[in-house]
Amino acid sequence: MLSVKIGKVVRIIREEAELTEIMVDIDDHESRAINYNQLSGGVEVGDRILLNTTAVELQLGTGGYHFVISNLAHPEHALTPGGHIMKLRYTPYQLKVFSSEEQESPYHEVFNSFESLQQMPILVGTLHSMLAPVVSVLKHYKPDCKIAYIMTDGAALPASLSNVVRNLKKESMIAGTITVGNAFGGDLDCINIYNGLIAAKEVLKCDAAVVAMGPGIVGTGTKYGFTGIEQGNILDAVNDLSGSAIAIPRISFADARERHHGLSHHSITVLEKIVKTKVYLGIPSFEQQKKEILCNQITTAGIQEKHTLQWIEPEALYNILKNSKLKFSTMGRGLEEDREFFITAAAAAQLAISCLTDHE
Repeated sequence: MLSVKIGKVVRIIREEAELTEIMVDIDDHESRAINYNQLSGGVEVGDRILLNTTAVELQLGTGGYHFVISNLAHPEHALTPGGHIMKLRYTPYQLKVFSSEEQESPYHEVFNSFESLQQMPILVGTLHSMLAPVVSVLKHYKPDCKIAYIMTDGAALPASLSNVVRNLKKESMIAGTITVGNAFGGDLDCINIYNGLIAAKEVLKCDAAVVAMGPGIVGTGTKYGFTGIEQGNILDAVNDLSGSAIAIPRISFADARERHHGLSHHSITVLEKIVKTKVYLGIPSFEQQKKEILCNQITTAGIQEKHTLQWIEPEALYNILKNSKLKFSTMGRGLEEDREFFITAAAAAQLAISCLTDHE
């Protein structure tokens, strides 16, 4: 069940084209809330609004905001022209998008005539926080590289929730965003990951793409019970379309949870059990004790035999990240608190640069 309450807008904290962050009063208690303008229209101070308060009542770290369901002051909205593909289908929140591949789209025939990604490097991660370090390193080594971000529906569905994407676009570090599945709000919308990959190459004309879910992830502490398991299927899709599939492993020595120590059980499960094709994998050569832990995990899971693994020196990558204009954060930890996590994402970018160089 949803927890639903009525509140009043008392302050506009931040207003973007697609998202407005507000302060609301609910029963004389002020809280932050997010309004997706695409779903519920604009909001103004004084408006009475209907709120989904479930996440805050559950004290969730991810998604721990109130979300506006409807602006009771302006409850009616006209349907925008163009498109007929529904996202969030068969729910009260279903919305129409103009999908890039539908019949009325100017790109419709692009998808029909597509033949191959031609070894275009596609970096596939499991966490949204992998996006910024990957893009930072790609642009450091190849400033003219055109990069697409493909956002899946494994976590947050609206692209506008991501401050990372907003900053990358502001700094002209990504050429565009593509939302697939039930994710929405990208520069392009596509029905599935296959057409998302095609759009990155043939519509946005990018040199490389990074695929990862939006902010947040669902995990249960069980072997297969996490939304990042999609990484395996996406890597296979890249190979299906003749791209260069590069897995971004999740490595941390700062995470207190044993299942995420060293090479996360998420990455082990995907690389050992889920992905069916050979992928590229970059593992940083950290100091001896950490490298021994990683070597043992990789050997035990048979990852080195199944995939093309390359050990990569971490120091240069760390220096690139340290001097980047971007800020990095994962699970509340920054670069200095979780170096291995961000350096590992950067190592995947270095592999992508090698792919680009090989095909020039």
